[in-house]
Amino acid sequence: MLGDYYAREPFASGVARLSAYRGITELGALTIASEVCDWRRLPTAGAFMSFCGLVPSEHSSGQQTWRGGITHAGNWHLRTHLVESAWVYKGQPCIGVTLQRRQRGADPELIARSWRAQLHLSRKFRRLDEKKSNRKVVVTAIARELAGFCWAEMAA
Repeated sequence: MLGDYYAREPFASGVARLSAYRGITELGALTIASEVCDWRRLPTAGAFMSFCGLVPSEHSSGQQTWRGGITHAGNWHLRTHLVESAWVYKGQPCIGVTLQRRQRGADPELIARSWRAQLHLSRKFRRLDEKKSNRKVVVTAIARELAGFCWAEMAA
C-alpha cells in the first residue's frame, strides 16, 4: 500500500512536517523530501528556490539589471509539485477535514507556522491576482514563496 511509504524512514519526519502545510499532500511531501534528501546542502531559502528553478532570470550590464521569467533550470519534479500546490491558496484560508487529518498529532508550533504561511500566501495570492493579468505568473510567485516556507520548515 502506498500509504506505508509516508511513514517509513528516512523521510517520515519530513513528510509529516511538510504535509501539515495546505496544498502539500503526503505524496507531495514524500516527493519533496526524497528529491532534496539532505536539506543542509541548501544553506538559504533562495538556494532552495534556485534548486527548484523558481528564481527569475537576470540580464545585467553595467548599472542596469533586467529580470525575466523564472529560469526553469532546477528540479522539474519539485517545481511542478510546488506550482500545483500553490493553486490552493487561491481560496480563503481554512483548515479542512483532510488538512486536519494530516496535522493530527503534529507539534502545535508546526501547526501555527502552517497557519501563518496559509494566511500570508492566501493574502499575497489575492493581492497579486488583482494586479496581474496572467494568473500563471501569480501561481508561480506563490509557489516560490511556498518553497521558502518549505525550506524554513525543514532547515529548522
